[in-house]
Amino acid sequence: MKKSGASQGQSAAALISNRITELGDWRGKTLSRMRTLIKQADPDVVEEWKWVKPTKPGTPIWSHDGIICTGESYKSVVKLTFAKGASLKDPARPLQLEPRRKRTSRDRHPRRRRR
Repeated sequence: MKKSGASQGQSAAALISNRITELGDWRGKTLSRMRTLIKQADPDVVEEWKWVKPTKPGTPIWSHDGIICTGESYKSVVKLTFAKGASLKDPARPLQLEPRRKRTSRDRHPRRRRR
């Protein structure tokens, strides 16, 4: 993954698109797919770019009257963290509850090939 050249003058949508391009592998494809699903689920969603630090270029955020979720990418996982996920009905249990933090996340790993 290349280092982000994110500047304060770019829109959040452009910064998210740049992150997807920079990842350049299954993580970029996964984050792009999650972004598409979020936009389909809520056409009025607002894309934001927050928490820029010297060691990290920032985090994609999707919100509508408050944060819906964040989209984080790591070496072996793409993680969506839902701010109010602990209050979601989750009968199939695809979400991972973080009870003390009142949020829920969903990790997406690359598909492993069967031998």
